[in-house]
Amino acid sequence: MGAEASYDEIGRAYSATRRTDPTIAAAIWSALGEAETVLNVGAGAGAYEPPDREVVAVEPSEVMIAQRPARAAPVVRAPAEALPLADDSVDAAMAVLTDHHWSDRARALAELRRVTRRRIVLFNADPAQAERFWMTTEYLPGFLGLIPRRLRRPGAWRAEFERALGTEVRIEPVPIPHDCRDGFYGAYWRRPSAYLQARVRTGISVFARLERSEVERGLERLAHDLQKGIWYERHAELRELDALDLGYALVVAEI
Repeated sequence: MGAEASYDEIGRAYSATRRTDPTIAAAIWSALGEAETVLNVGAGAGAYEPPDREVVAVEPSEVMIAQRPARAAPVVRAPAEALPLADDSVDAAMAVLTDHHWSDRARALAELRRVTRRRIVLFNADPAQAERFWMTTEYLPGFLGLIPRRLRRPGAWRAEFERALGTEVRIEPVPIPHDCRDGFYGAYWRRPSAYLQARVRTGISVFARLERSEVERGLERLAHDLQKGIWYERHAELRELDALDLGYALVVAEI
């Protein structure tokens, strides 16, 4: 999706706001099934690595690797497009909120299939559902321009994975809890003032990928709408919801 910002640049305080959310973790770990060995691709600071399985992590950024806690799985520095593992070496592979950063998605997915014996589990947002989120449609519409046209069509996301992996995949929607602990882009859908905090934004790559002028204009509008109560009037129904479907989902492929 568009030009990328390096996590060596934007990931320096990543672990402060991007923590494991228990609801999302439960969904990912359940999707891994009975896999005993798991590869975590684009592993970052170690969020969502299942504690009851043998995990090997792959991460290209030294900055992200430096933030992994002592208890995290062993990590190898490498990109998704060139995994340093033998064929069929793990039961399952997982990738959480990272595949949109891969420089060559088809090659990276082929690598995941090469090293995996049973199942691939990806967690991310369906690009065709990007307009579900008020932050995008009302304040940062330029984000839609970062999404390749081919992925804006309904069903295109699934089709891309099936072409690359050579197998049918199932899509399992994951509604985002209102108090989500993992501060990714859609996490604060019921806590709009969080987006006004620089500390929060540094953990969200969308803000680094957009033109600074657009981000500044969007944040000014949001601050105004919050101060005047406009946002709360426009989105009164959100305050009653415990979770919201913003298009985030698990993509599960049986190998």
